[in-house]
Amino acid sequence: MVTVLIAVPGPSVLFVVSRGVALGRKAAVSTAVGNEAGLLIQVVLVAFGLGEVLARSLLIFSVLKFTGALYLVYLGVQAWRRRKLLMVEDQNVSASARPGQIFREGFIVGVSNPKGLLIFGAVLPQFVDASAGNAQVQLLLLGLICVLIALISDAAWGLLAGTARNWLAGSPRRLSWIGGASGIAMVGLGVRLAFSGRE
Repeated sequence: MVTVLIAVPGPSVLFVVSRGVALGRKAAVSTAVGNEAGLLIQVVLVAFGLGEVLARSLLIFSVLKFTGALYLVYLGVQAWRRRKLLMVEDQNVSASARPGQIFREGFIVGVSNPKGLLIFGAVLPQFVDASAGNAQVQLLLLGLICVLIALISDAAWGLLAGTARNWLAGSPRRLSWIGGASGIAMVGLGVRLAFSGRE
C-alpha cells in the first residue's frame, strides 16, 4: 500500500521529471536525492511526535502546503524565463546548474511535500506494533524504508526524463519548448498543491 502511495506521481515526482527534462539526468538525480533528504526530516518529525502536531493543525499544515506551493511556482517561473538558455547554450546551461543548488531546491520541495507528511503521519503509524518495542525506532525504520523506495522511484522517473531530454537535444527549438513546458508544469503543480486538501 505504502509503495503504491509513493509511486503515484505527486509534487516530488513531477518536480524531478521536470528537472530531468529541463536539465538532464544528473540534475534529476540530484533533485531526487534532495527530495528524499527533505522527506527524512519529515520522518524524524513524525517519529518524535511533531508530525502528529503538523497533521492535526490545519494552520501549520496550510502554512507548510502554501510554502511548498509558492516555491514550486517560483521555480516554474524561473524555468520559463530561462527556457531560451536551454536552446542557446545546451551544454553550458547543464554544467552551470550547480549540484548544491539543485539539491537544495529538491530538499525544499521534499520537506514541504504534504504527500510525505500524509504517508509518514497517517499511514505508517498503522504498521507500528506496540508489543514489539520502541514505537519511535519502528517509525524511523519504516520511514527510512519509505524514503529508500521513494529515492529509487524518483531517480528512475528522473533518469527516464533526462534520457528523453538527451534524445530531444538534437532540436534546440524543441528543447527550449520543453524547458518552457516544464516551467508551466511546475507553476500548475504549485497552484494545484495550493488548492489541494488534506486527503
